[in-house]
Amino acid sequence: MALRIGLTGGIGSGKSTVAAMLAELGAALIDADAISRASTAPGGAALPAIAREFGPRLIAADGALDRAAMRELVFRDAGARQRLEAIVHPLVSAETERQARQALDAGHALLVFDVPLLVESLARWREKVDRIVVVDCEPDTQIARVMARNQLPRAQIEQILAAQATREQRLAAADAVIHNGTGVTLEALRAQVRELVHAFGI
Repeated sequence: MALRIGLTGGIGSGKSTVAAMLAELGAALIDADAISRASTAPGGAALPAIAREFGPRLIAADGALDRAAMRELVFRDAGARQRLEAIVHPLVSAETERQARQALDAGHALLVFDVPLLVESLARWREKVDRIVVVDCEPDTQIARVMARNQLPRAQIEQILAAQATREQRLAAADAVIHNGTGVTLEALRAQVRELVHAFGI
C-alpha cells in the first residue's frame, strides 16, 4: 500500500527543494500548483469556464488567464476568489488523482502531493493524504529568501504571507515537520528528508 504525503510550507520555506529531494529518493511528485497553473495557461481546461464566469476581459491576448486582472478583481471583490476556486479546484483534484493512479500503476510506494495552500484547504486534503509534512522556517527567513529570489519589495512579500495560513496554523496541522530555518545547510536538510522517509517506513 503506497503512502500519500501532503507536503506544504509557506512561500520561501524551501518546500520545492524538499519535494525535489523526496523525488530523488523515489517518491512520485504530484505538484498541485503546477497543475493549477496549467489549467489557466493557454489552452488550459479552466479557461472556458473562467471566460463564462468573469467575461472575456479576464483572458489575456495569449489565451491564458490574465493573472494581473484577476488579482485586481479578487482584491476588489471578496467573492471572486471563491468563484475562481470553484472552477479550478475540481480540475486540479481530478488531475492530481489521475497522476496518483498513474504513479500507483508504476509501482511507487510513496506519493508526495506538493500543495502550497494545503492548510488553507485542509478539509479537502485531509481525506486525500495519510500524512501532512510541513517545511518550516522563521518568517524573517522566508522574507529574505523571497526578496533575494524574486526581487520583490518586502511589503509585497508581507502581503503574500498575510494571505497564507500562519506558521502556527501550519504547524498545528503537521504530522511531521522539516526544519529549514536560517543556518540549515542543504546536506542537513537532505538528512532530515532521509530520516522522514525512513520514519514513514519507506
